[in-house]
Amino acid sequence: MTEVVPTEDPQGPSMRAVTHVIYGLFALGLISAGFLALATVASIVLAYLKRGDAAGTVYAPHFDWVLKTFWWGLLWLVLSALATLIFIGWLTGAVALVWVLYRLIKGWLALFAGQPPDGEV
Repeated sequence: MTEVVPTEDPQGPSMRAVTHVIYGLFALGLISAGFLALATVASIVLAYLKRGDAAGTVYAPHFDWVLKTFWWGLLWLVLSALATLIFIGWLTGAVALVWVLYRLIKGWLALFAGQPPDGEV
C-alpha cells in the first residue's frame, strides 16, 4: 500500500494545518449552536479555495468530506425547519445535527490518523 506524500509549499501553511483549521472552524460553528455560524461558512470558503492545492494528496478526500457534510447537512436542516410546521421537524433536525457531528468527528479523527475519512486509500 503506497501513501501519497503531500507536496508542501514552504511559503504558506501546510495542507495538514489548513485541513485542521477547516475542521476546527466547522466545529466552532456547530458547537456555538449557530451563534458563530460565520465560522462554518469560513471553513467552507477555505475548503473551496484550497481544494485545488490539496488535489492528489491524502488531504483531498477530507476537503470533499467536509464539503459534502456541509451541503447535505444544510439541506436536511432546511427541510427539517420546514417540517416543523407538521411537528416532525424537531426530530429530523436532531437526527441531521447528530449526523453532521458524526461526520465531523469521524473526518477529524481520520485526519489525525493520516487516513482519508471514508477509510479507503
